[in-house]
Formats: sequence, structure tokens, C-alpha cells
Amino acid sequence: MASSGTEKKEKLKLYSYWKSSCSHRVRIALALKGIEYEYVPVNPLKRDEYLKINPMGAVPALVDGDLVVSDSFAIIMYLDEKYPDPPLLPRDLHKRAVNYQAASIVLSGIQPYQNTPVAMYIEEKTNSEEKIAWVNNAITKGFTALEKLLVSCTGKYATGDEVFLADLFLAPQIHAAINRFQINMEPYPTLAKCYESYNDLAAFQNAVPEKQPDAPASTS
Repeated sequence: MASSGTEKKEKLKLYSYWKSSCSHRVRIALALKGIEYEYVPVNPLKRDEYLKINPMGAVPALVDGDLVVSDSFAIIMYLDEKYPDPPLLPRDLHKRAVNYQAASIVLSGIQPYQNTPVAMYIEEKTNSEEKIAWVNNAITKGFTALEKLLVSCTGKYATGDEVFLADLFLAPQIHAAINRFQINMEPYPTLAKCYESYNDLAAFQNAVPEKQPDAPASTS
């Protein structure tokens, strides 16, 4: 039967955790594309019910009707293909490759080492000082690589004067580095400049952890 055109589309659901940088980058993507969604908070330490949504237990997960997409990179790519305006990847192949590289450095070279369950495990096996050293080493190593990658192609944002994929990964990572891990950004002027530019964009500012509904009142 043909659709009457009056059927109400089900709103997307984003299973998210306020402090998760992976969730943070997806919230930016949704905001940039002007997509309405239902925010479903997930406590990463009490996630038995959530395992029915994502058996890996990690946030975020996006539910679009009968489809469940987990992993922030997969979600962002799905959103960019389903809602192509504004695009999250540049047409220029060189810039596109840089965006992929920057996202990969954050996704695989930095964020996993600061993930809450990983950090808790490191502290359990060693001590809090070792945990901090572990996290800081991953961030500084990754930021050093990102600084070298982006210094020759940055504009107002990571790869020019338009927001693209790299920015969605950089903004949450820098936010966490400064606010959670007290990383000094002075050695990374290119990254710091980009971060300042993000502060002028509502899509970025509305996605910060402190403004999420499950954030503790003391952080808002």
C-alpha cells in the first residue's frame, strides 16, 4: 500500500553518556545536520539493559527505526550518507584523506586509552598516578601527530574554513584533554586555534558534555 504522506516518522534515538567523547562527536554531527533525536542516557557502569541494544556495551548507539548502528565512526558515516547536507567530507581527495587520518588518530590512537573502563582497569592494576601517566602519554603522543598532520592545511577549522569530519573528532578530544586531564595545549597551537573556533559554533557548544541531560548538576 502506498504511503499517505501523513505518517509520522519515528524520531531517532541516541543512546549516549554525557562524558563520552565518542557520544560527544555524534551529538555534534546530529546538531550540524539539524536532526532531531531522543537522548537516551546510558550509565557505562550499569549497562545490563543497554547490552540488548549494543552487545559490546559501548556508547553511543543510534536507533533509526529497526536499524541499530553502534560505533561513533559508523554512526557519523551513516548520518552523512542519509542526510548529506551539510557534507562532513570535503570533495578534495587530499583534504578527505587528512580528515580520515585525523579521525583515525583520535579514534584508535587516543580515545581508547582514556576510556573509563580501561582507565579504571589500569588504576586497579597499578595506581592513580600510573593511570594518569598512561592517559597523558596517549593524548600527548596523539596531539603531537595531529599537530604535524594539520599544521599545513588548517584554516579556521582542521582542514580549511569549513567544518568536516576531523573537527567532529578533534573538538571532543581537546575538550576532554583540557577539562578532564588538564593537558597544556601550548605545544599544540594548531589544535588550540581550531578549538577556539569551535567555541563560536552553536552545534559544537550545545553538544558539550556539561550541557547533556544526564550530566551531574555540578558540571552545568
